[in-house]
Amino acid sequence: MSLSLVVLAATVSAQFADLDAIDRQVVAFTGAQVGQAGGAITPVDRRLRLRPCRTGMALSWRTPAQDSVVVQCGDAGGWRIFVPVRSAGGAAQAGPIAIARGDAVSIAVSGEGFTVSQPGEAMESGPVGGWIKVRPVSGTVARGDVMRARIERPGLVSVPLP
Repeated sequence: MSLSLVVLAATVSAQFADLDAIDRQVVAFTGAQVGQAGGAITPVDRRLRLRPCRTGMALSWRTPAQDSVVVQCGDAGGWRIFVPVRSAGGAAQAGPIAIARGDAVSIAVSGEGFTVSQPGEAMESGPVGGWIKVRPVSGTVARGDVMRARIERPGLVSVPLP
């Protein structure tokens, strides 16, 4: 490799966060390798172009079900990504199915001091506390727009706003 290509590669890598380092931190946080039970389902998407994180990253579980890890850059205006985690115990430990694919559901969108709900359809099955894809069937969101929601109880899913 010529010297100019080495300099170019170093410049490009300095522009973006090290995705391999993020993968290593997720492995250290979960205690399991990528693809193994309890670890990330897949490596972080290599198409991501995240700004380098100068002050360090914080990792936490997104939900008590520990189905994804939140990786957040501590810089002012920093980025945040969610890394899905393979279930360590399988569906048997996740609990009984509360919502089945095709079920009619109420989609509740919650923010600070308000909640708005609309009818929808479950695109996936899941237990209470699990995250599934849902589609509104009427309301302000265009029909067919699929979103991720958390199952609160049979018939009710929620989409919390940050």
